Amino acid sequence: MPTNAQLAAKMLRDASMFFQQVGEQNPPVADQMNQNAAVYQQVAQLVESDPNGEVPMQNPDAQPQE
Repeated sequence: MPTNAQLAAKMLRDASMFFQQVGEQNPPVADQMNQNAAVYQQVAQLVESDPNGEVPMQNPDAQPQE
């Protein structure tokens, strides 16, 4: 029986595939859909590798470091 984290990762990967398919079928939004797919894949990896980990939050007013 899968753990909650394993199930969540699978659902995230399935959503990623959905975004990829939408992008393939709709070229005007392909770039955005591919970005969405990549984020879902990254989060799936995080959920599997460190289910209780915390994502560092960035201050929305902070300027990017160069």
